[in-house]
Amino acid sequence: MGLLDGMMGNAGRIEPGAAQQEYAKLFGQGEQVYAAFLLVRDAMLFTNRRLIMIDKQGVTGRKVSYHSIPYRSISRFAVETAGTFDLDAELYIWISSQDEPVKQRFNRQVDIYEVQGILSHFIAV
Repeated sequence: MGLLDGMMGNAGRIEPGAAQQEYAKLFGQGEQVYAAFLLVRDAMLFTNRRLIMIDKQGVTGRKVSYHSIPYRSISRFAVETAGTFDLDAELYIWISSQDEPVKQRFNRQVDIYEVQGILSHFIAV
């Protein structure tokens, strides 16, 4: 899935092996990608240790922000599904040290129920 796919609204799941190679410099020893999602230019990686949210900024996307959230610090989360007029689903994640949730939008190409299930799996461990 390339940049053109993302610009055309074809964001979605990334194969874990491809995400492992593309973002290799982010991982600690033994850390493996379980699931990954491309969100137009941004990405969300579920590893066996943490959730990594990648936010490409600016016009060129050369400036990148990496947010690492250990699963143990997630106190709760909520999912808002897409509606008839609201085409995006949203995921809200509350981190134990923050009052406001981290918010991530997903287009219809991403199954928000799958994302919720993956997050539930890692929080319950």
